[in-house]
Amino acid sequence: MSFSFTNPRPDHGRDGRSFSFTAPAEVEEKLQTIEDLAHEILRLVAEVRRQTGTHHS
Repeated sequence: MSFSFTNPRPDHGRDGRSFSFTAPAEVEEKLQTIEDLAHEILRLVAEVRRQTGTHHS
């Protein structure tokens, strides 16, 4: 199984803007990073909503 993601920041020393990986440990590491970022984004959104009194339903 192979995955390919677009990298929002170009890797130094590489031409392309994408990277590929196949090792399950790398997949898990990338997914964990994405999950951590998602939790942080949601936490910050909730904090801003609390401060501004805005609630999205």
